[in-house]
Amino acid sequence: MTSLKTASPAERPRPRPSTQPSSWPVIAAAAITVLLWASAFVGIRFAGHDYSPGAMALGRMLAASIALSAFVALTARGRRARPAGGRTGWPRGATLGLIALWGTAWFGGYNVALNAAERLVDAGTAALLVAIAPILVAVAATLVLGERLTGRLGVGVAVAFVGVALIAATGFTGHVDQLGVALAALSAVLYAFGVLLQKRLLARVEAVTMTWLGALAGTIALLPFAPALLDELATAPQGATLGMLYLGVFPTAIGFLTWGYVLSRWTAGRTTAATYLVPPVTVGLSWMLLGEVPAPLALAGGALCLAGVVLATRR
Repeated sequence: MTSLKTASPAERPRPRPSTQPSSWPVIAAAAITVLLWASAFVGIRFAGHDYSPGAMALGRMLAASIALSAFVALTARGRRARPAGGRTGWPRGATLGLIALWGTAWFGGYNVALNAAERLVDAGTAALLVAIAPILVAVAATLVLGERLTGRLGVGVAVAFVGVALIAATGFTGHVDQLGVALAALSAVLYAFGVLLQKRLLARVEAVTMTWLGALAGTIALLPFAPALLDELATAPQGATLGMLYLGVFPTAIGFLTWGYVLSRWTAGRTTAATYLVPPVTVGLSWMLLGEVPAPLALAGGALCLAGVVLATRR
């Protein structure tokens, strides 16, 4: 019979440290993104009474660009010391051009279209219509990238667009404006384009650099609205101006930094799923802060929109 002896503490195998990074920072970043982006719809509705769509977009992006430039300057040394995979520190050539296109479309075109839409429809309607963007991403993947068109995607698209039709027919608060609905739908198209392009570019460029350069490109594209912004700054109440600055610093600068952080660590599908929470949070904030009470039929349409998005984008 073989004798057994207890291993000394030095001889005992030590547990291997986990190589899996904690998911809590990513979850926290996703939650911050959802809350800030939901508040943006309410902020646009609030400040849009005193600022025109282009002027508000430019003021927002000026504030965002200043905040992002300060962040980039403060963190430049640390980010150079921690290169991420094969991503380059400073993009060049075609990559830089694509970042400029992304920033112009999302920070420029999307903001102007959404600002114009929210002059005509309430915050809840705009948020729910923009929420169809993940379906547009999925459809684009089948048309452009050759992915297979599944039955689930087809059903999801049909369900979501029934929801859009209900919202368009009734308005979220009982008032409907077809031009506002069309502008919100255009915002969704630009949103989807931005997500597709950003996900591809994040394989080459780190999130902070891309967000900063995209914001600068969007700001430059909006400079034709500078005369209108200067005129409206002179007459707008302080609350509206503070609201515009809030949109630039929080939903744009901070929100897009946290979004890029999440998108570079989660799959596109999982990140998109997190944004399903934006419309319900927007509706709640709009109800509490602006008194925009949703109509029952439009609530049903919103539920169908979200159900269709979930069906279409589930794997």
